[in-house]
Amino acid sequence: MASSSIIIPPFLSASISRRNLLLSTTTIATVSPSPQIPSPPDVTITDRVFLDFSLCPTYFRSDPSATLSSTTPCPDSTPLGRVVLGLYGRHVPLTVSTFKLMCTSSSSSSTSYKNTPIHKIFPGQFFLAGRQGLRRDTAEVGPLLKSLPRNTDVVNSKSFLIPHARPGLVSLCLSENDDDDETRLDPEYRNVEFLITTGPGPCPQLDGGNIVFGTVLEGLDVVTSIAAVPTFKPSEKIRQFNDFAEFLGDERAQNARSLWNRPLKTVFISDCGELKVTKPSLSPSLP
Repeated sequence: MASSSIIIPPFLSASISRRNLLLSTTTIATVSPSPQIPSPPDVTITDRVFLDFSLCPTYFRSDPSATLSSTTPCPDSTPLGRVVLGLYGRHVPLTVSTFKLMCTSSSSSSTSYKNTPIHKIFPGQFFLAGRQGLRRDTAEVGPLLKSLPRNTDVVNSKSFLIPHARPGLVSLCLSENDDDDETRLDPEYRNVEFLITTGPGPCPQLDGGNIVFGTVLEGLDVVTSIAAVPTFKPSEKIRQFNDFAEFLGDERAQNARSLWNRPLKTVFISDCGELKVTKPSLSPSLP
C-alpha cells in the first residue's frame, strides 16, 4: 500500500511563511538590547572646605623678600567674606583630595592656597586662582608640589562630564591653566590651579577642557563681589597690535597678554581649611 502524504497548497504555504517572518521579526525586535545610557556623574557632596577672601587696595607683597609664612601679606586688607565649597569626592576623588590638601596645609608650606592671590578675573564668566610660579613677590603657589599624588582624574573622560552651566561651580584648570612654562616642564609638576564660575550665564567654552569638582554652598555673594573688581583691559588698538605680533611669532605678544584681565586691586585667599561634616554623604545644595 502506497504511503499517503499531505500536500500543502501553495497559497497556504505562502501565508505561513509571511506569518513566520512577521513573528520572527517581532521576536527579534523584542529581545534586542536597548542602547546603554551613560549614568550621570555622582555629584554627592562628600567634603566641605572654606576659602576666606580679602581685598588688598595696594599692590600685593611688593617686597621680593617676603615669604608665604608672613601673617600680614597685606596689612591694610579688607575682608570680603567666606565661601564654602561642597566637593564631589565620588566623581573625581583625586582632584578633591588634592584640593583639600591645598586648603589644609600650613601657610608656611608651598602646598597651600593661603595668602595666594586671584590672578585673573574674566567679568561675567569666572576667576582664576592657585597659579604656580617662581615670583615669590606676588605670593604665587610654590612650584615644589612633589608631595602631592599624581592626579589620574585628568586622563579619565568621565571626569569632564559636568558642564560649566551656572555660577558657583569650582573647576580644575586644564585648558585655562597659565602656570609658568618652566614650572609645567618639571617632571614632578602637579596642577592645582582652579577657577570658580561667577555668572550670570554659563561658560560652555570651559566644557570638555576643565574638570568641575565642586560647587559653592555659601557665599555666592562673595564670588559676585570678586567678579566686580576692575581688571586691566587693553584698548582695541593694542589688542590688534598684539594679534599681529603673535601672528609674526613674537614671544613678547604672549607675555603682554598674560597681563590682561589682571585685577587692579588684589584679592587674595586670607585663610582656608576643611569644615568637618556630620554626615559624610550630603545631597548637592545649589547656590
